[in-house]
Amino acid sequence: MATGTAQMPTGTTRIIHPGNNPKANYLFPLILITCLFFLWGMANNLNDILIQQFKKAFELSDFQSGLVQSAFYLGYFVLALPASLIMRKYNYKTGIVIGLVLYALGAFLFVPAADQNSYQFFLFALFVIASGLAFLETAANPYVAVLGTPETASFRLNLVQAFNPIGCVTGIIVGQQFIFSGVEHTAETLSKLSPEALKAYYVSESAAVKMPYLVIGIVVAIFAVIFLITRFPIVKDEESREVAPSVSGSILKKKHFSGAVIAQFFYVGAQVCIWSFLIRYIQYNLPGTPEKTAANYLIISLVLFTAGRFLGTALMKRISDHVLLVSYAIATILLVAVAILFPGTMGLWALVITSFFMSIMYPTIFSLGISGLGERAKLGSSILVMAIIGGAILTAAMGKLSDEVGITNALLIPLAGFVVVGWYGLKGYKL
Repeated sequence: MATGTAQMPTGTTRIIHPGNNPKANYLFPLILITCLFFLWGMANNLNDILIQQFKKAFELSDFQSGLVQSAFYLGYFVLALPASLIMRKYNYKTGIVIGLVLYALGAFLFVPAADQNSYQFFLFALFVIASGLAFLETAANPYVAVLGTPETASFRLNLVQAFNPIGCVTGIIVGQQFIFSGVEHTAETLSKLSPEALKAYYVSESAAVKMPYLVIGIVVAIFAVIFLITRFPIVKDEESREVAPSVSGSILKKKHFSGAVIAQFFYVGAQVCIWSFLIRYIQYNLPGTPEKTAANYLIISLVLFTAGRFLGTALMKRISDHVLLVSYAIATILLVAVAILFPGTMGLWALVITSFFMSIMYPTIFSLGISGLGERAKLGSSILVMAIIGGAILTAAMGKLSDEVGITNALLIPLAGFVVVGWYGLKGYKL
């Protein structure tokens, strides 16, 4: 998933410089944290390749292959609040190191999973990776914002955010070049293979993920060591102990926030559905398209997503964020409808272009949701991160529906998700 930049909670923050030196150099720590945006972007979108790969290697239904995302986003859901509590007790650096260790461990687990040729083992490894990413995403955004002068915080956030979609594209390219074998047997060909040859084919396809994830694990482990030995400025939040009337009581009773949680659930679910099953949609409606060729459309989608994010940020200087959210939601609804009504080349390009309009949804819903929460914004941020469990539930639901009515009609699920996003931008965001 390519998410947006979380907003800083309301409250004052100060930097305690290493050695009390007011001229402390933030450049190296900032470079390291920028790499995190790249690393988790790559992990997120490698899943889109894994869904197709595991479907082939383990003879999975669309529902079963969709469990890749279910296991992944379940990790986010389970670890989001613990990550927030650990960093609140200790510091951002501790959270980042824990996240990198979990990320590396999950990547290394792909080796025994491949050796055992076990789909369930792969799902567990993905859960561990996502658990690490929950720590990284919870820590990196706010830490970047305070790692330097307040005047340049927005610039830093936008700068590091640009590396997330670059990581996403890299993940697709790595999967396309080093995981996809290009060998795609038809059901008829598979039926003619001997049991030994058939088993060898499935084992080789399963093993194709071993080396890429082993390399990823080594790289992430190296970053964990670098973060551990690097001296970072200590960040301490100094928030008012007095709870203002506007933020007293349960934040879930605040309709604009609870609406944001619902909208984020359906947005992330819709985004993950489209990217996860794009290759499946192509090969279903354009039979004979090689998997490596189909992966090119995922790359184009992510390039458009990146372009949409920069353009959307510029447009927000002239257009209210909720108005832009509604406009983009309407565009995605129409494009997904085209993909359903006109399957084939037209529908394919409609789905690809949808990524452009998805670009601003996550950060816009996020910022509208935590608006006015005051010191409860940290808790609100954690709950909004947990809302990305929609990526697990809706992807599995779309896979199940696809098994029943076909992948094209199953697009009704992300279409419904974008309707919810449109509702939030129209009415749900109001304080």
